[in-house]
Amino acid sequence: MKKLLFATILAASLGGGLTLAPVASADVVVVRVAPPPPRDEVVPPARNGFVWTPGYWRWNGHRHVWVNGKYVRARHGYYWREPAWAQMDNGRWRMERGRWERGDRDHDGIPNRYDRDRDNDGVPNRVDARPNNPNRY
Repeated sequence: MKKLLFATILAASLGGGLTLAPVASADVVVVRVAPPPPRDEVVPPARNGFVWTPGYWRWNGHRHVWVNGKYVRARHGYYWREPAWAQMDNGRWRMERGRWERGDRDHDGIPNRYDRDRDNDGVPNRVDARPNNPNRY
C-alpha cells in the first residue's frame, strides 16, 4: 500500500512539472480583403537608442485594424523590417509581420564586402578584435 501511494505521489509530482510550449503565432497572414492605404502618422521626436517602427494594418480575423507606430529599443547589428502587405497571384493578400533582420550596410539582403562585417556578428570589422569569428559570443 505504501509503495503504491509513494509511486502515485512521485508520478504526480513529476507530471506536475510538465508544461506545454505555447503555439507560436504565424509570421505570415493571408486574407481575401485588401488592406486600406497606410495612414499618415506624426512621428514624435527621435529618441536616442530607439528606432521608429511605423504603423500598419493588422488583420484581426474579421477586418483590418490600424496599429499605431512606436519606438522600440534599437538592436546593434540589426534593422527593423516593416510589416508589408503584397497581393499574390491568386488575388489574395499576404502580410509579412515586422521583424528584426541582420543589418547589412547596403540593405540588399546579401552579406558581402560592402557590409564591413565579415562574420555577421553585428560588430563592424574596424572595431572587431576577431572579425572572422562569428561564434565568439
